[in-house]
Amino acid sequence: MTYQIVLAPVAFEMLAQVRDRRVQGVLKDRIDGLAREPEKQGKPLLWELAGYRSLHAVGQRYRIVYRVERDRVRVLVIAVGLRRDGSRRDVYELARKLIRLGLVEPRRR
Repeated sequence: MTYQIVLAPVAFEMLAQVRDRRVQGVLKDRIDGLAREPEKQGKPLLWELAGYRSLHAVGQRYRIVYRVERDRVRVLVIAVGLRRDGSRRDVYELARKLIRLGLVEPRRR
């Protein structure tokens, strides 16, 4: 089964802000790869991000945070960015903030 890939508008902007085009291309390829067996990729997240998964990309520096929606046969990507432990700009911290604010509406990719 092939899943539809949907990016939240904020995730689309985060991806567009990656300056290095090679890195951006690798991230896009990893996101596109989620169309096949997304639940076997990445790892499940905990606490406020329970129900979401995280996929490492580009030498383990970048993370793609997504949710698998089996009933709709789609993968919703909510955040793409660098892992910066302890920083307000950490991708997981940004993902938590987006969820709290309700800013994870999808955009078709």
